[in-house]
Amino acid sequence: MSQNPDKENLRNSFFRYLAQTSPFPLSLEIQKARGIYLYDAAGKKYMDLISGIAVSNIGHRHPKVIKAIKKQLDKYLHVMAYGEFIQEPQARLAEKLSMLLPYPLDNVYFVNSGTEANEGAIKLARRVTGRRELISFQNSYHGSTLGSLSISGNETKKYRYRPLMPGVTFLQFNDPGDLDKITDEAAAVIIEPIQGDAGVRIPSRNFMHQLRQKCDQTGTMLIFDEVQTGFGRTGKLFAFEHFGVIPDILTMAKAMGGGMPIGAFVASREKMLEFSHDPILGHITTFGGHPVHCAAGLANLEVLIDDHIIDQVEEKGVLFENLLKHPAIRDFRRAGLMMAVEFESEEIVRKIVEKCLEYRVITFWFLSSVNSFRLAPPLTISRKEIKKACRLIRKAIKDVCS
Repeated sequence: MSQNPDKENLRNSFFRYLAQTSPFPLSLEIQKARGIYLYDAAGKKYMDLISGIAVSNIGHRHPKVIKAIKKQLDKYLHVMAYGEFIQEPQARLAEKLSMLLPYPLDNVYFVNSGTEANEGAIKLARRVTGRRELISFQNSYHGSTLGSLSISGNETKKYRYRPLMPGVTFLQFNDPGDLDKITDEAAAVIIEPIQGDAGVRIPSRNFMHQLRQKCDQTGTMLIFDEVQTGFGRTGKLFAFEHFGVIPDILTMAKAMGGGMPIGAFVASREKMLEFSHDPILGHITTFGGHPVHCAAGLANLEVLIDDHIIDQVEEKGVLFENLLKHPAIRDFRRAGLMMAVEFESEEIVRKIVEKCLEYRVITFWFLSSVNSFRLAPPLTISRKEIKKACRLIRKAIKDVCS
């Protein structure tokens, strides 16, 4: 008989009643989280070096985020579908974002997730231009709903769900020669300024400028998907700041809520007003802009800015890069604290991820770069913690590759 039937029952419930996303989940039973650490049912402490997949940029349960959530809980939760009532958390977060973004990105539509943000951006581009065709890039990832999946460039994730949305063309990422395929038939080009699940692929500044110019020439909306790269991850508040190019529509989510689920797409007020008429409610969401999530999002943003966390990201990324050296590493790609460590094969990566977990360091793989593992720690990670993490990762690599 089990010595801990409650724990065994919980594990059984996880596998029996929760829909599974893979045959081999990591299966850690998490009891609490704080800062860069997760704690399991036995009290073991794990270093979270993926931030819940680029979500907890200021660490788990940041005190200022928790305080904002508790304060809003005492006022009200959901009171009305998006857009009808004036709610302070929504208005203040939209105002703060607009003040931090360049013109003409001054109007925010709140949703619940990154894929919803991209769905809204697609609809807005079609509405503004009156066109239907869409342009995306090979190995991109924009979400798992049917519209977002249709513009994602990983066929392995798509083939079971075809037919998908028609009229989508895929270009080679960072290939200026392919930009001639953008014509005045295209409603939008959607691109990750730095491809995330393709394994941290960084385009050239020249490519991004040529892309902007081509969209201007053809009247095509340029959408930047910053669901993974936003909120300081790359050393700027948003990755597009590295390239000196401003999109027509910007999407965001993941790290936006300090651990709470929230997303948004941002454009000019003029464009966004298209959703308000002919027909009214041209885009609608029940829970988008939930007041508790917006309160958390505002606190999260204030921590990033007021505590100058983003200013330290590049220095910390360099430290990771300098400390993680091993002959078996074939490539190390990095933008701030968004990193991909590449090896010879998928099998090696899987074993390293498993070995890291044994050493209580959480890493993970990519959807479209299976021979690389990801590192995306909370931006608040200390230099001492970086040194410890790198020592354990190097130990895991040595165990697998020696």
